Amino acid sequence: MPETPGKTPSYEEARDELTAIVRQLESGNVPLSEAMALWERGEKLADVCQTWLDGAAAKLAEREKPAGPAEA
Repeated sequence: MPETPGKTPSYEEARDELTAIVRQLESGNVPLSEAMALWERGEKLADVCQTWLDGAAAKLAEREKPAGPAEA
């Protein structure tokens, strides 16, 4: 999925695109200039994935907190 300004991809979209980029880079059949652009896009996608994962971890941590005393 190409980058769309103003739209953050879902975790799955970012992960799938990142996987495709890694495959391209690992093939070794990419010119250096294209490899650099792919690397930069991959860095952005990795950040997107990490943001989604951090958000999910925070939600889980919040649910695991013991309930405080009831307010009277």
